[in-house]
Amino acid sequence: MMEIKRASVNEAGLVAQLAIQMWENNSVEGLEKDFVDYMNNGGAVFLAWNDNTVIGFAQCGFRHDYVEGTKTSPVGYLEGVFVEVNYRRQGIARELVRACQMFAKEQGCTEFASDCELDNVESLQFHLKMGFEEANRIICFTKRL
Repeated sequence: MMEIKRASVNEAGLVAQLAIQMWENNSVEGLEKDFVDYMNNGGAVFLAWNDNTVIGFAQCGFRHDYVEGTKTSPVGYLEGVFVEVNYRRQGIARELVRACQMFAKEQGCTEFASDCELDNVESLQFHLKMGFEEANRIICFTKRL
């Protein structure tokens, strides 16, 4: 039976084990530290459990700076969502995002936002299916000085 629960800082290692599959340019140890810091500073991580196995997570928090297409502050923000391959297309990501949205609403947010890379078609389709509306597209530049 699948269940969604808010993660504790003691479960940051479990989250990191999932997150490394999505954010491969990191280390599990670094991600674990980042998740502990994130949760200790007001952000939330929700875990999807199938019996005693963690099968997915969603990370959400608050953005106080300008968020494309929004009018309020703070804005609830979906920082990441991941579900193990064998459990995808079963509504688990939808439930994880729903938990994040409820969390943001309970904290007084009236808007919820997210982002994805321009070439991440799968993420774009997921966001649209979840009821997000595209607000803008940008290309970021850097220059070494």
